[in-house]
Amino acid sequence: MTIHDVMDILGASLIWGEEYLDREVHTACGSDMMSDVLAFVKDQSVLLTGMCNPQVIRTAEMMDIICIVFVRGKVPDEVMIELAGNSHIVLLGTKRQMFSACGRLYEKGLRGGASH
Repeated sequence: MTIHDVMDILGASLIWGEEYLDREVHTACGSDMMSDVLAFVKDQSVLLTGMCNPQVIRTAEMMDIICIVFVRGKVPDEVMIELAGNSHIVLLGTKRQMFSACGRLYEKGLRGGASH
C-alpha cells in the first residue's frame, strides 16, 4: 500500500509531501499518546493521531514514521509543517474519528507492527 492509497481510503487531504505519495507503507499505529508510539518499532509506517503539537513530528522522526494522518479534523500549524518537511514526513488530514480511520485501513490490509 502507498501513502496515496492511505489518502484515498481515508478521503484525506494532503497537507504536505505530494512528492512522497508513492512511498510504500507496511504498518500503521493509531494513538494520541506519544509514549505508546515510542513502543512501536516498525519502520515505514503511518501514524494516525488527533494530537497536534511538535512532539508528534519529533516522535515520528525518532520512529522512522513516514506519514502522519491527523484525525478528527485536526490541522497542524506552520511550525509542525516545517518540521515534517525537514524530515520528509508526509502529513495528511481527515475528518474521520481515529477508530473508523484505523478500521478502514485495517479492512484494506494495512496492519499494526510489533512492539517490544
